Amino acid sequence: MKRERIEEIAEILDKRGKMTLEQLEKEFPNVSQMTLRRDLYQLEEDGRIIRIRGGAMSVKEVQKVSGEAYTKKTTINTDAKIVIAQKAATLIDEGISLFLDGGTTAMYLSKEIPDINCNVFTNGIAVAMELAQKKNINIVVVGGQLMKDNLSTSSPVAKAYFDATNFELAIVSATAFTPQNGFSCNSQIESDLLKQVFQKARHVYMMLDSSKIGKINSYTFAHIEDIDVLITDDNFPKEYKALFEQNNIVVM
Repeated sequence: MKRERIEEIAEILDKRGKMTLEQLEKEFPNVSQMTLRRDLYQLEEDGRIIRIRGGAMSVKEVQKVSGEAYTKKTTINTDAKIVIAQKAATLIDEGISLFLDGGTTAMYLSKEIPDINCNVFTNGIAVAMELAQKKNINIVVVGGQLMKDNLSTSSPVAKAYFDATNFELAIVSATAFTPQNGFSCNSQIESDLLKQVFQKARHVYMMLDSSKIGKINSYTFAHIEDIDVLITDDNFPKEYKALFEQNNIVVM
């Protein structure tokens, strides 16, 4: 019975793409919310859905635009990414102009951002598509070469583009961090773009889940002193938190 219900939930999500917990409760009126939550946890463990705030999204829905590599990333450290995204969303004010990168944490953030009047520059295709569902957000996608593993774009031409645009805030993420090597990623062209973003933004918020600590990627794009706020999860090591705070970085 349980397995049949879980399969039915998966089939409904595959058809609709995304549903809230309240919508699922209407589909299964004789099943408690707690049981439905457990079913969603099981489906996420099976790699068939991605839990989002207040509901779930079918993995097939993400694959329509992103492909296997990006979809796989969205299912890693989901809880931490959602926590970070929810914290970051509270820092976005109406009327602001900001830059979001194309990482999977930014994709979760794009789901959490309230539908307010603001301007968002992004090099993330999935991020832009998620934001496009909101009526009041103006979206500008920075063009260039498509990096398929994280569904983002970058190009040397972006520097000239940023010279003619303004944004107050940049909210970005890194795939690796050590105190010695700073924040790093796997693409030189992406690293160059992020360096330009850091020069342009008045404030930089870094989203970094604890699984990225102690890892080193090929290209460093920033160090501790380059950011203003660190947004992380509850498992972030205390000694690293102290390190950031010693450098006058706000840790959330």
